[in-house]
Amino acid sequence: MSLAERAAFALLPATGLGLVLWMVVTLEPPLHWERDWVPALGLKIAFAIDGLSALMLLMITGVGTAVFVYAGGYLAGHPEQRRLYVLLTLFMLAMIGAVTSDHLILVFLFWELTSLISFLLVGFNHQQKGSRKSAQQSLLVTGSGGLTLLAGFIVLAQAMGTWSMSEIVARVAEVEPTPELTTALVLILIGAFTKSAQVPFHFWLPNAMSAPTPVSAYLHSATMVKLGVYLLARLDPGFGEWALWEWSLKLAGSITAAWGMVLALRERDLKRILAWSTVATLGTLVTLVGLRGDGASVAVGALLLAHALYKAPLFFVAGNIDHGTGTRVIDRLGNLRHAMPWTAAAALLAGASMAGMPLSFGYVAKDVIVEVKSAEGVFAFARAANVVFGAIAVAVAGVAAIRVFWRRPGASETCEAHEGGPALVIPPLALASVGIALGMFPFIAHDLIADASLAMPPGTQTAMSGLALELGPALGSLAVTLAIGVTIFLFWDPLHRLFEDAAQRMGRIGMASQYERLLTSIPRLAAGATRALQNGRLPAYLAVVSGGLALAMLAALVVGRGGLDLPGWETPSPGVVGACLLIALGAVFASLLRDRLTLLLATGLVGYGSAVLFLYSGAPDVAFTQVTVETVFVIVVASVLLKLRRLGRATSIAEPALRPGALAIALGLGAAVTALLLVASAGALDPALSQFFAERSLPEAHGRNVVNVILVDFRALDTLGEIAVVMLSLLAALPLLKALRTRGSGDGGGR
Repeated sequence: MSLAERAAFALLPATGLGLVLWMVVTLEPPLHWERDWVPALGLKIAFAIDGLSALMLLMITGVGTAVFVYAGGYLAGHPEQRRLYVLLTLFMLAMIGAVTSDHLILVFLFWELTSLISFLLVGFNHQQKGSRKSAQQSLLVTGSGGLTLLAGFIVLAQAMGTWSMSEIVARVAEVEPTPELTTALVLILIGAFTKSAQVPFHFWLPNAMSAPTPVSAYLHSATMVKLGVYLLARLDPGFGEWALWEWSLKLAGSITAAWGMVLALRERDLKRILAWSTVATLGTLVTLVGLRGDGASVAVGALLLAHALYKAPLFFVAGNIDHGTGTRVIDRLGNLRHAMPWTAAAALLAGASMAGMPLSFGYVAKDVIVEVKSAEGVFAFARAANVVFGAIAVAVAGVAAIRVFWRRPGASETCEAHEGGPALVIPPLALASVGIALGMFPFIAHDLIADASLAMPPGTQTAMSGLALELGPALGSLAVTLAIGVTIFLFWDPLHRLFEDAAQRMGRIGMASQYERLLTSIPRLAAGATRALQNGRLPAYLAVVSGGLALAMLAALVVGRGGLDLPGWETPSPGVVGACLLIALGAVFASLLRDRLTLLLATGLVGYGSAVLFLYSGAPDVAFTQVTVETVFVIVVASVLLKLRRLGRATSIAEPALRPGALAIALGLGAAVTALLLVASAGALDPALSQFFAERSLPEAHGRNVVNVILVDFRALDTLGEIAVVMLSLLAALPLLKALRTRGSGDGGGR
């Protein structure tokens, strides 16, 4: 790609950043716009922008600008660079749509679009098996979560009577929990947890580090992985007081925050270390969304911004190290500050913010988090998880900013380091410097964080007035966190060996191993099901279909809203009784007989009994059709069986006299059909259709006989179908009639 093309692509997020900044400064949120999409289904194209959306848009476009510039240097001369830019542009647009949509279906469409494009981005180096496998894993996990989210959206919209997210959030807080809303809540939580890599879906994000560094810096620090957190924060005002919502977020988030940081200790690849710390940060964000209190939403907004401003530069740093040395393994890296001074400076600035050092925005964010998690009502595990998160964050920052740049390299170091060009060093320096500037002058971000917090749970109006961003954390808390973090940093290698040994022993019970076993079990399960169901035996197919139909009808009766009301007893006419006895007699004979010809004649009794039942039920046309078809069928098949008998090829059915399984399926299907008919006949008949035909037969069809008008005009296709059945029956019987006529003529001539 030429420099002009790269600049043109980079102008797209830069222009978006300018528009968002203009909107934040000049317009008063919330902003709303909608148009009808599919009016018949109640679908609209609806967008809304409030403080939380504006914060996400700033991260999408701001970090996006840095990523687009960085990609130009990182993939300079790469033959597929244009493809990367196109995918990044599409991903940026999908993210913008996801955080501004106010219609649940629209949110889902953009949500899944981010998963699909991230699959293409993670698998950018598709010629490598590892990249393809990681892309497949990210798509299966996040895509499956997206389908679960869709189910939750549908149930939620049906329960609330609207597809508008803002309307649902405003109304659901006043609605009592119902099974439908609880089901929707659980499904939405699963969808959000898969997107934001919460336990037990946390394993896919570090494996996605096979993507190029610009992709990791964009998707896994500021955009896609935070989409789940954004959705939870968006719905929190409505579901925040529900115990299931609150405890699900606090438990899942706290476990993810602590476990993610612990898993970072077992890594040697710098990008994977940063990825596990991202998982831990996402867990902290989910926990903060679940916490009640005035400062929780402020902490969510502050940490969202702080994490983007320090994690994206650190991913850039890891990319520069890989680009300049050919490796990201920390054992082979050291003293890089001499060969890569600008990258080292960016690493120090971003690392200071990640560690929560004073004069950084990470320090400001951790101040708010400490205030929130030290409040009453926060359970002890969340506080402990925060200590683990903060301490290991210091150690990870030390690995990324100090160990590889200031400490001596390991004995196996084989690389010659060199600094990258301006496109590789300016983006991390710029983002990290913004993080430091906001830490020195936090009032710049005060209104932005305030507007974002006001879009989350109500009651934060007082939070911003009573909780200023200029305050710092308690010195004791900061000192303890730094002390533990420095200790972990100094003993990183022994701790790594300890956790690696433990991980090797527990490897088969980890979620990644369970995922692999699930993938390998799917083909085996499919093969077993195919062998069991597709066995080539018609009775087995009939049993599966009949049994499934019976279960479906019984399930519909059990879960139906109308209950199992039965009709009152009415004495049937002699004709109906006789028809039912004929049908039952034919069914019994068909179950007992084994000779094919007599079995055929017995089943014919069922058909003729059905014709009599139709006749006495007021459907003579159907009765006539049934008699015709049954007669022709019996005659044709009987002729074939007689011919086979004369040829000596007719055999009886070699089956046992009693088959319990078949008997159970037959009784179950019969009971289900009977119950369904009884329940249906117990309901009041709707006279609307009868009135329609009675009112329109004369003026529209010009006929006074309503039945004839229905058959010839309103149900002409149905009548044509019956005529076609009778005609086909005649055509089937025609060869037999010709054979009988020929035989009769021959006999007469012989006599």
